[in-house]
Amino acid sequence: MERKNFMKLTFLSKSTNEAFARVSVASFVAQLDPTLEEISDIKTAVSEAVTNAIIHGYENQEGIVSIETTIEENKIEIVVEDYGKGIEDVKKAMEPFYTSKPELERSGMGFTVMETFMNSLEVYSETGKGTKVIMTKVLNNSINKE
Repeated sequence: MERKNFMKLTFLSKSTNEAFARVSVASFVAQLDPTLEEISDIKTAVSEAVTNAIIHGYENQEGIVSIETTIEENKIEIVVEDYGKGIEDVKKAMEPFYTSKPELERSGMGFTVMETFMNSLEVYSETGKGTKVIMTKVLNNSINKE
């Protein structure tokens, strides 16, 4: 029998909420008993996606960010969505070291980090309407407990 569970968070695009989002997803995923490395990978990817939404999607202005996390057996899907300015050229934005904000420290590696730590990464965006980032990770040693 397939076991499925999900949670959804919606919060303001404030940098202080990035840690809340990261820890919330990690706590939810903990029911699968992931390794420390797996939980660290997930937290890092969520942190990057939420930070991108706040800094690039809303340019540090107030807006809404939502995260939906779904667990199906040992597979986790995390969807981070903003309704901000969108990305003009997603393919270019996903290139390592590409940044629309060169003045910021450590910019240009967000999508690369997400891609490295997760099994898959999809990015959908429309200028003026926002961006949706879909990340999946299959846990190797998970035990799905009810």
